[in-house]
Amino acid sequence: MTTARRARTFSAALALTALLGAAAWFAACETTGPRAEKTEPPPAAPYGTRAPAPKDQQAQLAQQAATPPELFTLQDPAVRPGPGATLDTNIRNGFIDNDPSVNERIRNMDLGWPKAPPEPGTTGPAAAPAPPGGGGGSSGGAAPTPPETKFRKELPATGRIAPPPAPKPADPGAAPPVAGDGRGVAERAPEAEQGRARDATRRDDVRPIRLPDIPGSRPALDEEIWVIRRPDRPTPDPARDDLPGSGSMVCPQPQPGGQTRHVPIPLKHTAVHAAVSGHIAAVEVVQQYHNPFASKIEAVYVFPLPENAAVSDFVMTIGARRIRGVIRDRAEAEQIYADAKAAGRVASLMTQERPNIFTQKVANIEPGAAIDVAITYYNTLAYNDGWFEFVLPMVVGPRYNPPGFYDGIGAAPDRGAGVSGQPVEVPYLRPNERSGHDISVALTIDGAVPLGAIESRSHAVNTERSPGNPRRATVTLSPLDRIPNRDLVVRWQVAGDSVRSGGQWVAEASGDRFFNLLLVPPRDAASLPRRPVEMVFVLDCSGSMSGRPIEQAVAAAERGLRRLQPGDTFQVINFSQSASQLGPAPLAATPANIDHAVAYLRSLFAQGGTEMINGIRASLEFPHDPQRLRYVVFLTDGYIGNEAEILAAILPRLGNARIFSFGVGSSTNRYLLDAMARAGRGCVAHVAAGDNPVEIIDRFFDRVSRPAITDLSVSVLGADTAEIFPATPPDLYVGRVVSLSGRIPAAQAADGPVRVLVRGSVNGRPYQSVVELDAAPTARPGGPPAPLPRIWARHKIADLADYAPAARAAAVGEELKSVALRFGLLSGATAFIAVDSLTQTMGTQGTTVPVPVPVPDGVRYDTTVPESAPARPGL
Repeated sequence: MTTARRARTFSAALALTALLGAAAWFAACETTGPRAEKTEPPPAAPYGTRAPAPKDQQAQLAQQAATPPELFTLQDPAVRPGPGATLDTNIRNGFIDNDPSVNERIRNMDLGWPKAPPEPGTTGPAAAPAPPGGGGGSSGGAAPTPPETKFRKELPATGRIAPPPAPKPADPGAAPPVAGDGRGVAERAPEAEQGRARDATRRDDVRPIRLPDIPGSRPALDEEIWVIRRPDRPTPDPARDDLPGSGSMVCPQPQPGGQTRHVPIPLKHTAVHAAVSGHIAAVEVVQQYHNPFASKIEAVYVFPLPENAAVSDFVMTIGARRIRGVIRDRAEAEQIYADAKAAGRVASLMTQERPNIFTQKVANIEPGAAIDVAITYYNTLAYNDGWFEFVLPMVVGPRYNPPGFYDGIGAAPDRGAGVSGQPVEVPYLRPNERSGHDISVALTIDGAVPLGAIESRSHAVNTERSPGNPRRATVTLSPLDRIPNRDLVVRWQVAGDSVRSGGQWVAEASGDRFFNLLLVPPRDAASLPRRPVEMVFVLDCSGSMSGRPIEQAVAAAERGLRRLQPGDTFQVINFSQSASQLGPAPLAATPANIDHAVAYLRSLFAQGGTEMINGIRASLEFPHDPQRLRYVVFLTDGYIGNEAEILAAILPRLGNARIFSFGVGSSTNRYLLDAMARAGRGCVAHVAAGDNPVEIIDRFFDRVSRPAITDLSVSVLGADTAEIFPATPPDLYVGRVVSLSGRIPAAQAADGPVRVLVRGSVNGRPYQSVVELDAAPTARPGGPPAPLPRIWARHKIADLADYAPAARAAAVGEELKSVALRFGLLSGATAFIAVDSLTQTMGTQGTTVPVPVPVPDGVRYDTTVPESAPARPGL
């Protein structure tokens, strides 16, 4: 027998010892596949082999075999499901069945904890619940009705999950416990015969809930939510990821001089499936991780999503098994992930760093293993000048963080971890590198009205219209354009003037009503007279704007200057490390002044950091002429990490000004640009690489100089306490719509349709209108949840996070977390966690491999990605 074979045999014996030692502590979860599929590791790829465990790891495995793990589920023991609980309530509380009789039985389960001692005066533990369909023992008779059992105490104030008490001695004749999908665990009946009968009827009588094409979906019976907690393990020394066996997935890349360099990449492919209904999108993003080498890895991937995405579903798939993640307080979820990682469990954690930037971690990916992580989110789409717009961000642009700011998003070279000094870091590939990670996108459009032209200026796409249905079409990304280095933007035109003000509402089980409202400006608003304006153009001249972005920004500002009319005034401000301006006060829009300003614009070039706070102060703090509307136009890629500081600086300086954001570049910071426009009661536009900035600035001037409705306010008739977001709606401009989300408390939700009162000012005269909303289809049992409540919750979270006063920070944080937990949404205060408890990988934990990404298309690597760490004061 060879040395390697003896080592593999010894490792297998250790693994078997560990399994037998832990068998008394946790139940084997049932899945729809054969039992062998649940315990055997996935087969290694032909080029990947399992390395023998080193001696120190063997000692650790022996210790783990002697130390039983602590079993618990991610179910809040304080939940009290009852026979009248609705499906949505049971799903939110961690239960899965849509059969009322099953809910009745779930009520008598102890939610994954060992049974409590019998109450005084009782004879013993509760009998097991009857199987679905009523079949119980071998005779086919009904099982006796179990008495009520006591639930475990509520979680402690810290939010940590306490370990369970020691289990009772196993009955030699009893079958092992049932684990369903891991959310609630019931003890089997002590009679082995009755347990076997239950096994025979369980899968036939309980129908799994069908997962829809676009989940947002309910857990199915073949999904698990289990966590094993063990003591922390020592972290091994980091290994070089360009060495074989280090745990990295690498792609060979030719280099100058005939050499080859290997780029680590554990993320193999991303598949996106999106379905648009009206102006609401439901999107599933599947990230496919893979490890072909001889040691396990932890993959860390920082990636973008839309800034208004309501992330509401998270599923980890390992082979044939699906493990559904749950939402938890972020600190608690991070602790659970760390414990599972140290224990050798496959685990996945998803956190939000910014509303449009997220971190995905997958721990203990074994050699040859493939692990998929599926994320589902909802968001509303923008509507501009007759076109709806679907945007899928694909890469996080490199952020600039001001000196002394250490809570940002850092940029680093792919082998320079830590050089940014920030807690979250994005590793970037050099210009001559390619990771091999690609993306596929399939978008189904079901418009409320017939579709006109469909286009994408950012990518090559294939469009197929539905025969006989002018409202439906399918758009797929071309296989020749799948490098994720810029945002995908798909636009479609609606036929004629068919879009009108309106929206939908839906009632939740709690009695609350949720609605989404689109406000469309009156058709005759284009004939309104143009008022004199004061235009302030603010150009970002930092290093990330070098090249095409600064050229587009200068062209847009120059065109805007040429569109000014007699009676208008203007100012030109540029910022990078500092801010400068054309003059101390706004200039009259005379031909000579405009020529002077154009020459000033053409002299600008990009270099230095993005100190946007200087641009905010310079553009909002000089005196304002009350006879003119002041429009402050920011032209920037928004590549900064201190967004909260920028938004906090806007509100006290805004006055009566309006802020308009022009995102310049292929992957702009849409969160910051949209938030600035919201705070400034303006609107946002994006100038991508394929767009003509002159065309976009022309449309901008045609619209903003004639606002249709200013000082907009919205209320619900008969519901004085309705919560509507954004709390301060922007002005309504011709060609632009305003989207609002609202909640009507159950106490004020009258029967009948929802009617919304819109007030404002049109050319100085009062305006009001009543909009009646349609009832939205209710969620099907077992289907995706209704999106409107989650979209409203996402809007409320954004309003709390971006615009809450600093004095209420603690209270706002608790309110934000409460909303996110109630609606099951990812936020800055919550996180998704999924842990595989059936198998334990060899050793403690693998090499951490960050997923490197390309810099966005059109962005220069040398001006945005630092090669060395900045000096910190006092270090």
